[in-house]
Amino acid sequence: MSQRMQQGQPMIVMSEDSQRVKDKDAQDYNISAARAVAEAVRSTLGPKGMDKMLVDSMGSVTITNDGVTILQEMDIDNPTAEMIIEVAETQEDEAGDGTTTAVAIAGELLKNAEDLLEQEIHPTAIIKGFHMASEQAREEIDDIAQDVDTDDEELLRSVAETSMTGKGTEVNKEHLSQLIIDAVKQVTVEDDEGNNVVDLEFLNIETQTGRSAGESDLLEGGIVDKDPVHDNMPTEATDADILLLNEAIEVEETDVDTEVSVTDPDQLQKFLDREEKQLREKVDTIADLGADVVFCQKGIDDLAQHYLAKEGILAVRRAKKSDLEFLSEVVGANVVSDLESATEDDLGFGDVTRDDADELFYVEGEDAHGVTLLLRGSTDHVVDELERGVNDALDVVAQTVSDGRVLAGGGAIEVELASRLRDYADSVSGREQLAVEAFADSLELVPRVLAENAGLDSIDTLVDLRAAHDDGDVEAGLNVFTGDVEDTFEAGVVEPAHAKEQAVTSAAEAANLVLKIDDIISAGDLSTDKGGDEEGGAPGGAGGMGGMGGGMGGMM
Repeated sequence: MSQRMQQGQPMIVMSEDSQRVKDKDAQDYNISAARAVAEAVRSTLGPKGMDKMLVDSMGSVTITNDGVTILQEMDIDNPTAEMIIEVAETQEDEAGDGTTTAVAIAGELLKNAEDLLEQEIHPTAIIKGFHMASEQAREEIDDIAQDVDTDDEELLRSVAETSMTGKGTEVNKEHLSQLIIDAVKQVTVEDDEGNNVVDLEFLNIETQTGRSAGESDLLEGGIVDKDPVHDNMPTEATDADILLLNEAIEVEETDVDTEVSVTDPDQLQKFLDREEKQLREKVDTIADLGADVVFCQKGIDDLAQHYLAKEGILAVRRAKKSDLEFLSEVVGANVVSDLESATEDDLGFGDVTRDDADELFYVEGEDAHGVTLLLRGSTDHVVDELERGVNDALDVVAQTVSDGRVLAGGGAIEVELASRLRDYADSVSGREQLAVEAFADSLELVPRVLAENAGLDSIDTLVDLRAAHDDGDVEAGLNVFTGDVEDTFEAGVVEPAHAKEQAVTSAAEAANLVLKIDDIISAGDLSTDKGGDEEGGAPGGAGGMGGMGGGMGGMM
């Protein structure tokens, strides 16, 4: 406890419940927590990576090998561990894929930094060395990366398939990769400077169970998973005027609760007639606008349904807000919140067709910028993992189209970077040289883990890869299916350069952030969840600091 002597009496400046960990104990605690997170996802890396089953407090089950999903679903209650999870979340936001790689490299950087700390090398020197190595690695990635023609569908297909491999989509990855490429092309536009901009906001993903993933489809427009509100309504409309309504077609409720005493049956009938008139007026307003189809976010009264059916108007109620917003882009309509003020200009234009087998409405507009990817799978767990894999593939293909640079996968880039960084280390003076070399060693974790997860000997694999790169084969990587070292670029294992740059940068910055901490002061338990009654352990190391045991013990 921090104290200061004043006139011979100790002055207490921290509360009795507070905890403090300093110097080496703080470094050990932080490094142990960060490494625990990295260890939790290492076994999921690569095409041969294994899945994790995550069961939340409500009993919901998630089966996945997506790094960021695993870390977000785990009940992690440790401030340092949460800093590492931010690496995965940043990687997901910026690059869409490579989350496991980024976290694994961050963990390995801290492991190697721990060895340097044992050699009495100051954290500041390690941090500087890691920063220099990270900057140099980015330059080398840019030098190694190949510029690609974004119209090269074969290459884009390789990028998509590489991202999806190992995520439950292998059997149908050719079909899915073609859908992904077509979807990205549909939402790609050129900016004022002639650069490609992929706007995934206009790409909607819907899922459906009970069918094979090979039956997934791409639709030029939107999907509404609802039924018509009345059996006598039409189920299709060609060249239709479409109204998107965010207002209930029901009797208007009063703002306050009221009671009305009725002494005469005629009075009750007047109330009923008035309600009927209100509903009739709403339907007449819709008909006068010229709407052939109404997608309503809220409810539609039974009587209003009857009136709409008599007018020959197709109506759907309880449509999702996100569906209405997407359809507004597809058919060029405005979402109407006040029916009384609506005009013909608020209507959209398009075709609405019904798929009775799937119980879906397909909505297509003229020159629709928005497209929908309908993913199908046999069960909820299958289709959820399929959606995660396709989302990652969409992001990396979009990134490739925007950035235009790709690299050979299969650990090829990591081994080549490590070799170049070791050459660079010779030009670095001082103790930072050791940190640069440690950074190079950390990058080689990726091919080692790829080999381990494929049941191969990681040492022999790394030796063979180094030998191939020493002979000048920059694209030599590991074929995890055969165990051979080959030109992975030619084999179709291709990754976007931006994702690799982001992974290396994020890992280095996270490691440096952890290394810079030499004092941990907590007002109480060092866990981030203050809702429990358990007390944190005594200060003095990772084992006694509370948080990792309860939150991550089951995953280690």
